[in-house]
Amino acid sequence: MFGFLKKAFGKTGEAIKEVVPEKKREISKEEFEDILLEADVNYDLVERLLEGLPQKIGRIQAFNSLISVFQYKADFKESGARPFVEMIIGVNGAGKTTTIAKLAYHYQQEGKSVILGAGDTFRAAAIEQLSRWAAKLDIPIVATKQGHDPSAVVFDTIASAKARGIDHVIIDTAGRLHTQTNLSEELKKMIRIAERAADGAPHRKLLILDGTQGSSSINQAKAFDAMIGIDGIIITKLDGTAKGGSILSVADELKMPIFYIGTGEQPEDLIRFKANEYINTILDEIFI
Repeated sequence: MFGFLKKAFGKTGEAIKEVVPEKKREISKEEFEDILLEADVNYDLVERLLEGLPQKIGRIQAFNSLISVFQYKADFKESGARPFVEMIIGVNGAGKTTTIAKLAYHYQQEGKSVILGAGDTFRAAAIEQLSRWAAKLDIPIVATKQGHDPSAVVFDTIASAKARGIDHVIIDTAGRLHTQTNLSEELKKMIRIAERAADGAPHRKLLILDGTQGSSSINQAKAFDAMIGIDGIIITKLDGTAKGGSILSVADELKMPIFYIGTGEQPEDLIRFKANEYINTILDEIFI
């Protein structure tokens, strides 16, 4: 696990070395501030994290300061529903389709059956890409043509899962934030149809955030949460950015569960997020 995290935060580690080239037993308060800002932690949060810390900071003090960000009640909405229906939400380019494939692979590794619903009917490329992943992973998919009603895809996917006794339904959605009103109405309709197809569905609405966007992705999250209510987050592309500290900003601003982080392009490059392991990976770059 730590190996995967070290890979995921490789560029963030390099940014930390710019501030503290050699690992130390203690760092100054100013060095800690520079490290957090370099890793793209929101400035106001940095100021709060520094409050009450001494001029010389050891690993335990740094850990206690950073872990405090995650001390909110996170409802992971686990459920025994079968099929368990998840709707995957996010702007185009955030890595939504690849993350759906990773999530499907993750469930396969747990011995669960999966079906995909290509609910982003706005883009032909999204349907094609998800269909390719379904073929590669050898899992069924419900897909239609570009421009068709995505709510029909939702209904048909859930109905197919129920008929075939499938454990997990993962539904893609469109992510064109520049036409927010249309998108909002479309997503709300998809949720209504999901509930009609299975009690309590969708059981989880997961938002995909692009880790390379840093703290700016928070505004996207707030927009989607205002539209339909988000149950949790998956953060992608962290292996390609030095903005690994933005997870702290996301957690602090949104107070939502962070389910997984994406660490690469392969199906297995998805790891469950654990706050203590994340913080220790960062602190390993700073302290002896």
